[in-house]
Amino acid sequence: MLDEGGVMTSKQTADEPRARSVKSLDGPFRGATQAVFTRDHELIKQWATERHATPATGEATGSGPATFKVNDGGAGIRFNFPGAGAFRPIGWDEWFENFDHHACAFVHDSDSSRPLSSRYRIVKAKDWEDLLS
Repeated sequence: MLDEGGVMTSKQTADEPRARSVKSLDGPFRGATQAVFTRDHELIKQWATERHATPATGEATGSGPATFKVNDGGAGIRFNFPGAGAFRPIGWDEWFENFDHHACAFVHDSDSSRPLSSRYRIVKAKDWEDLLS
């Protein structure tokens, strides 16, 4: 939902969907059957939990030093996956604080095949509005 200044807000009305399909994509989602765009914290946590992913960052924050440069719309947040935990672990509160502060959206492949796809992007929500169905 955009506020009067064109900034994505985390408020959601009862009529507003918790996630939206993206019409077309470039980059890591090319060829995906469908991609999902969401700002809903619970949906993001559910996606991560299903993949045993944990919240992480590569940038310096109040909880620790920088470890990697992260290209994600400025929020500095990522996920660590089992066997591939290169980023510094952080808590969900800090992860979502950065996510909301930078007006990001979470885009992921909706393919439900096994094993589950772990392809995702953290993007500036306003930059993707024209792709929403």
